[in-house]
Amino acid sequence: MAQQLSFDLPAKPALGRDDFFVAPSNAMGVALLDPSFVWPSGKLVLTGPMGSGKTHLAHVWASQSGAKILQAADLCEERVPDLAQGPVVIEDVPAIAGNTQAQNALFHLHNLVLANGHALMLTGRAAPNLWQLTLPDLQSRVQAATHAELQAPDDALLAVVLAKLFNDRQVTPKPDVIPYLVAHMDRSFAAAAKIVAQLDNMSLSEGRTLSRPLAVRLMSQDRPQDGAQDTKYVATTGN
Repeated sequence: MAQQLSFDLPAKPALGRDDFFVAPSNAMGVALLDPSFVWPSGKLVLTGPMGSGKTHLAHVWASQSGAKILQAADLCEERVPDLAQGPVVIEDVPAIAGNTQAQNALFHLHNLVLANGHALMLTGRAAPNLWQLTLPDLQSRVQAATHAELQAPDDALLAVVLAKLFNDRQVTPKPDVIPYLVAHMDRSFAAAAKIVAQLDNMSLSEGRTLSRPLAVRLMSQDRPQDGAQDTKYVATTGN
């Protein structure tokens, strides 16, 4: 079959509170974002695997609180006084484990935000005691924060995540696609994101409906050959 031209248009994620599905794996994190709840010491560390909803929940809290959101790698001393005038979200803090200047800036931001009576949210994939920040005073303050962990999804949450990822791309798969994927894929948000992107690209490039046969073909590409034991699809991504 002749391939059609496809355009790699970025998916626009829906980041509102109503777009976030609450499940046992993330219920604690959601509960801690309730506007009526005051975080002990004014700070929260939100952790979980890639795609688990950290950024989504950060945007939910920011929309409720008026917080500014910034990647840790983009933080510098010059921005601290302005950022500290209100609540702040600093994303992917472990990314600055080898960046002394960014760690110093985050340390000063942490102290100034709290001194001004505002709240601070920090995010990362691993538990905060594994962030390996080389500034001891910053590492100790991070570990003293309230910690909420978003865990890997169960089948119900994985199905909703897949549906949301397809919807973000304005794609409607056939009804039997998502149940098939849930039954055969790795239980991870990273795998879900990769599979949805690949199926969308396959559907566009081949001019085919996003159906179960297309999903079966994609999943079979990563299965072991020559009689090796079959395994579920696992996302091979460095993130």
